[in-house]
Amino acid sequence: MQSANVLLRKIVRSSVLPFAAQHGMKKDLFPLSRTLSLSLCLKQDNSCNPSEKLDLDAWKKVMKSGLQEVVSETVSERKELSTLAAAREILEMWRLAGRSVPENISEEQLKTFMECPSKSAKKKYLKYLYLKELYRKNDKRKMDEKRERRLEAQERASETDEAKRNSFVCLLSSGMDRAYSWRVAQSMIFGQPLVFDMSYENDMSVREVANAVRQIVSSEGSNRRSVDPFHIHFCNFKDNSLYHKEFIKHYREAWGKLLITVTDQCYTDVFPKDKLIYLTADSPKVMKTFDHDKIYIVGSLVDKSIKTGVSLARAKRLGLETAALPLEKYLLWNTGAKNLTLDQMMNILLTLKDTGDWKKALEFVPKRKYCGFVSKPVHELKKTLNLINTLKLGKRQEELRKQCAKNYSKKLTQK
Repeated sequence: MQSANVLLRKIVRSSVLPFAAQHGMKKDLFPLSRTLSLSLCLKQDNSCNPSEKLDLDAWKKVMKSGLQEVVSETVSERKELSTLAAAREILEMWRLAGRSVPENISEEQLKTFMECPSKSAKKKYLKYLYLKELYRKNDKRKMDEKRERRLEAQERASETDEAKRNSFVCLLSSGMDRAYSWRVAQSMIFGQPLVFDMSYENDMSVREVANAVRQIVSSEGSNRRSVDPFHIHFCNFKDNSLYHKEFIKHYREAWGKLLITVTDQCYTDVFPKDKLIYLTADSPKVMKTFDHDKIYIVGSLVDKSIKTGVSLARAKRLGLETAALPLEKYLLWNTGAKNLTLDQMMNILLTLKDTGDWKKALEFVPKRKYCGFVSKPVHELKKTLNLINTLKLGKRQEELRKQCAKNYSKKLTQK
C-alpha cells in the first residue's frame, strides 16, 4: 500500500506539476495536489484495515478529468489573449508603416476590429477610430487653450476693475439661460411639436449615427435659443441603442434634464395622421408656406452614400403626407444633392415659423450648393443655366466664341 502511495506522489511530481508550471497553471493545480496529498494521508491512516483497498484506475480517471477541465479553460483564455496580442502587434506594424491607426484602442474596439469581414472594412474602421481620436485630441487642445485664455483673462481682470464687469456678464448669461429654459418649458405645454424620427439606426453606420446625433444636439441648442421654440419629440427612440449611447456621450448628466419628449412609440400613435407632414427631399410635393397647425417630421438620417427614397418610402408605408423644401423655386441651384443637414433644417423651420420669409430661411443653405437667389424671369434663368452647362461641358464652344466676337465688333462700331 505504501508503495502505491509513493508511486502516485512520483507521478504527480514528475508529470502533472511540471506541466502545470510550464503552462502557468500551478496556482490552479495547487488545491488539487493538496487534496491529493490529504487523501493519500487518509489512505495511509486507514491502511490498517485490510478490507479497504485503493482503486488506482478510478483515482487516475478523477485526476485526468479535473486536469482536462483546468487545461481547457486556461487554453481557451490563452487563445483569446494570444489573438488579441497578435491583433495589437498587427496594429503596431501598421502604425509603423504610416497607416491611420489610433494610438489607444480598447479591447472592445479590438474585438470589433477582428470581427470585420474584410481587410478594407478593417482599414475603414481603423481610420474611423483614428479620426475620432484626432478630433478628441483637437477638442481637448482647444479646451486647454480656452481654459488658459480664461485663466489669463481672470488674472488680468483681478488686477483691474474688469472683475465687476465679468460678474455682471456671468449674471447676465445665467439669467439668459434661465429665460431660455423657461421658453422651452412653455413650448412643452403650448408650443408647436416637431418630431425627429429615430428609426434609422439600421440604415446607418456607427460613424453616421454619431454625426446624426451631433447635428441633433446642435438643433436642440438652436431651438432652445430661439424666440418661439418647438416642442421637440424623439419618436421611435429605444433605450441602449446607438442613438442613446451617443446622446449620453454628449449630454452626460444633463441627458435626464433636457426639456424634450422622448418616447419609443411611433408618431402615428402619438399624433393624428391628418396633422403629420413628413419632410423629405424626395417628395414630389413642394412646400409652399409654413403651416403652424401641422406637425412636421424630420428623419434623423445622415447618409454619406445618399440612399434616395428611404424616408419617402417610410412615409408612404405609414400613409402620411410628404413635402419638400422649395429649393429650386427660390435658389439658382448649382451642384450637389438637395439633402440638408438636421441643424440646417432646424434653422430653416425656426426662421419660417418666426418670419415666414423663404429668402431669410434659405440663407442657411450652404453657399456652395447654389449660385444665388432667383430674381429674374424663368426664361432668362433657363438661358443662364444653359450657358453655365455649356461652359462646364465644353459644348458649342465655337458658337459661343463667334457670338462673343460679333457682340464685341458691334460695340466697336457703335463707339
